[in-house]
Amino acid sequence: MTKPAILVRGLTKRFKATLAVDHVDFAVAAGTTAALLGGNGAGKTTTLSMLLGLLLPDAGSVEILGEDMLRHRHRVLARMNFSSPYLDLPHRLSVRQNLEIYGRLYGLKDRARRIAALARDLQIADFLAEPTGNLSAGQKTRVALAKALLNDPEVLLLDEPTASLDPDTGDWVRGYLERWRTRTGATILLASHNMGEVERLCSEVMMLRRGKIVDRGSPQQLIDRYGRANLEEVFLDIARGRRESEFVEPR
Repeated sequence: MTKPAILVRGLTKRFKATLAVDHVDFAVAAGTTAALLGGNGAGKTTTLSMLLGLLLPDAGSVEILGEDMLRHRHRVLARMNFSSPYLDLPHRLSVRQNLEIYGRLYGLKDRARRIAALARDLQIADFLAEPTGNLSAGQKTRVALAKALLNDPEVLLLDEPTASLDPDTGDWVRGYLERWRTRTGATILLASHNMGEVERLCSEVMMLRRGKIVDRGSPQQLIDRYGRANLEEVFLDIARGRRESEFVEPR
């Protein structure tokens, strides 16, 4: 059996009196897209931060592409990337300068060609010379995604990948991510509050509540289990502490 691209065991993180992530276990199969879902404060961003090595867990382990992130993250960081519209790139630098700097950090040899290709694909070519701080929220989101794809990562972590995008652009970005994953065989783990996005992109969903995974399955499995019409209704049930047994008749 192929090893999962992401393997998390007993992951735990506490901030003083708050247990933000509580002994979380999950695996993401290589070449698939999975989602971590939950309300604000459920532990999604903390979990992604520990996967990246930005936060050290209090307990548990993280393996990405077969490497222990606590001991050997230097072996795998160049094969990963991350995007969030809530983490700004330096405002005074132009879009091109920001992408150039990150290209250097990832050791890309043909940075100009790679930046030009991403600028074309993500429709940011018209404002490459603009200071990043002058961009609209939607433009910044597309630039953040370009930064995340510079090194053609094998594992891509996304926090709200289409936040601040209008419906048409958001749909276009989701289609781009689907095609990119199919073409490269990469693995994507995303956190999102857009349930339509999750239904479209993800083959596996982990539902977080108060730092614990309280349910998991494919979007359709969760919809069927809770007897709901869509994943948004399931999300609301779980966020409000309801159980599937309250909605599905015993068989």
